Amino acid sequence: MTKTAAVIVAAGRGVRAGGAEPKQWQALCGKPVLAHTLAAFQSHPDIAQIVVVLHPDDMMRADAYLDARTQVVAGGPERAASVRNGLRMVDDATQVLIHDVARPMITHALISRVIDALATTTGAAPALAVTDALWTGKDNRVTGTQDRRGLYRAQTPQGFDLKSIIAAHDAHAGGAADDVEVARAFGLEVAIVPGDEDNLKITLPEDFARAERILRGRDGH
Repeated sequence: MTKTAAVIVAAGRGVRAGGAEPKQWQALCGKPVLAHTLAAFQSHPDIAQIVVVLHPDDMMRADAYLDARTQVVAGGPERAASVRNGLRMVDDATQVLIHDVARPMITHALISRVIDALATTTGAAPALAVTDALWTGKDNRVTGTQDRRGLYRAQTPQGFDLKSIIAAHDAHAGGAADDVEVARAFGLEVAIVPGDEDNLKITLPEDFARAERILRGRDGH
């Protein structure tokens, strides 16, 4: 029987987001960003196990947001090592979704799209086609244009056959932008599923305000 796990990567320090502490612990509509992200996966009926990868200094901070299916593991010195640590803790699934904690507006619909796509491929990930004009530039001056055809903005969760993505990470030398890059370097096929404009990644201070507007719009407040 096919079972799906989720690895939530939450070990980074996120300094570009500003604030006195890492963005996953900053408040968003009265709760830490991590709590919103976890709740989306904990409430999804097709997620059998959740592994939260935390910075070694934060191992006790998530206790209030864990449930029977959720456990924590310490991250590594960089993202790929953190993902590997999380993957090794998965023991109740045959496929896995890898998600950035800084995308707390993730919906059940998007999670399901990735899971459904895994029925016919070793990997699947959400993305949005680039629609804006693209420029190259130097010293604050436009130096040219870039063809946007075939370009996508990548999102998470990125889903994979569990054994295949573990093998891909074990074989990878490091330096990848995301898990799709790791998978493709190993020769895995990755399907693109429609992303969600609201599935933004909190990166800069102003992203908190946008995320709050999205969440308040969903609950009617």
